[in-house]
Amino acid sequence: MQNRRDILKGAGAGLLLAGSGTAWAQAPVARFADVDPEMVDDLRLLQEMVVSADNLTAFRHRPVARRAHPVPPPPPVASVKLPVVMVPGLPGQPAVRTVQFDGAPGRKGRGAVIWIHGGGYVAGAAGIPTDLRLAAQRQGWLVVSVDYRLAPEATYAGSLADNYAALRWVHDNAATLGVDRSRIAVGGASAGGGHAAMLALAARDRGEVKLAYQVLIYPMLDDRTGSSRPGKPGTGRYVWTAEANRFGWSSLLGVPAGSAQVPAGIVPGRRRDLAGLAPAFVGVGTLDLFLDEDLAYAGGLRAAGVPVDLIVVPAAFHAFDGAAPIARASLDFTRRWIAYLEKALT
Repeated sequence: MQNRRDILKGAGAGLLLAGSGTAWAQAPVARFADVDPEMVDDLRLLQEMVVSADNLTAFRHRPVARRAHPVPPPPPVASVKLPVVMVPGLPGQPAVRTVQFDGAPGRKGRGAVIWIHGGGYVAGAAGIPTDLRLAAQRQGWLVVSVDYRLAPEATYAGSLADNYAALRWVHDNAATLGVDRSRIAVGGASAGGGHAAMLALAARDRGEVKLAYQVLIYPMLDDRTGSSRPGKPGTGRYVWTAEANRFGWSSLLGVPAGSAQVPAGIVPGRRRDLAGLAPAFVGVGTLDLFLDEDLAYAGGLRAAGVPVDLIVVPAAFHAFDGAAPIARASLDFTRRWIAYLEKALT
């Protein structure tokens, strides 16, 4: 039996050979012929997401990417300091740190969003995107972002317990918080989208919270991508690679990604029992490593009778909207998923 560190070292093998944090600025322009031209300049300034057991601390503290083009000044809501609220953990679990944005303190009968951050399951921290804050301000929502326990220090059991505790706290305290229990959504991007899908499945399976909507932005849904089966040709060249995916999933699961040892019922992309889940938004770019798994999950939801709002963005890589926020495709993508969420919580 391999110990956990050996599993993770194997999962990260080869990643440091990919450039250990080097940027693509020196690459010839022809390398990016498949990318939306409005995103190329920003992509070339990105650092490759090189992550392994040996450089995990550096990965967690990597610098914020530079911008190739000026972005408009952020609205005042973007600089609002988010209060930290500790919520009770599930029985036998520690309290959970959240940060929250209240779009209309004191309002009754409003919606709420449990927002889960990304970071490949191994990095990141609670936070709320500016566009979601603006929507919450318009609609009066409460948004709760969860500082769930990260892998590999904790496996899926810890992160799911944290995310579920935050969801149940909003549900159980709905009257005090002014939240309509029928208008609670979950969401996130990348690994946050994967966690949101796991949380939606747990909510349905446990029967305690009925969700109104789930926002899955280029979600990380299937450990087999890049391990036991390749990604779609032409995907996974930029930002998040098959090697990184193997490390992230192996860290979360505590066993090698794609293996027969993966616990049943945890990985959303392996689930076939999708009936009764909340309506979903699924959005992904055509160059994203997650393209096939996200389309398969959206198709599985639809086949199970779950309404799905699907957006596939041509020539867009993983996390394109954050890397190239003023590209027209990015602006349209953000506008549309926010609109779908607003409609679901109206």
